[in-house]
Amino acid sequence: MRLTPDSWIFWQYGFFTLNATILFTWILIALLTLGAALITHRLTTNHPRSGWQNLLEIVVTAIMSQIKDVGLNNPSQHISFLGTLFLFIATATIATVIPGYEPPTASLSTTAALALCVLVAVPCFGISSQGIKAYLKSYMQPTAIMLPFNLISEVSRTMALAVRLFGNMMSGAMIIAILLSITPFIFPIVMTLLGLLTGMVQAYIFTILATVYIAAASSSTADKHTVTKAPS
Repeated sequence: MRLTPDSWIFWQYGFFTLNATILFTWILIALLTLGAALITHRLTTNHPRSGWQNLLEIVVTAIMSQIKDVGLNNPSQHISFLGTLFLFIATATIATVIPGYEPPTASLSTTAALALCVLVAVPCFGISSQGIKAYLKSYMQPTAIMLPFNLISEVSRTMALAVRLFGNMMSGAMIIAILLSITPFIFPIVMTLLGLLTGMVQAYIFTILATVYIAAASSSTADKHTVTKAPS
């Protein structure tokens, strides 16, 4: 029984290793890229529009509305990053129904990479919104004594994002693997469906937390109290 897909090695030559985490990650990226190209290649601004485009616009509008409700006043600027995070984690979860597949999000290296993306995106969006001087000044609010504590907060919440997603995704995969080895197939199927639901919830929570962090970084000191609190 493998604890993570990192231990499933397909090819190795010296320092270079191709394991399940890397392989399935690139497969997911390729599928998402192909899917995005197929979904959007016939979009038009003219009328009448297809039912598929209308449905797609409804979904995108709903997502942008939720991003705005969290505290980002310009959701169109952030939807590409936040939407990609959600789609990657959600697709990694949904694909667990495929035999032989192991979600790359069950590896700490993948969840750490996703958390690092958020760590880099937060100051990028914050500087873009406030300017570099105002953003750096926010680390010393209300006094300069808070600078080391704010820096520690940035690192600790990044670690929390990575470990939280990794723990939830890996535990679900492990429970299903254990049940498959000791029980009939009907019960693991139920647990697989529950795991899909849990994975979708984790994708939503991860994206909302990233949105909250970006909203806090993009808000001025005067209006930061209006940003929605992060879910526990």
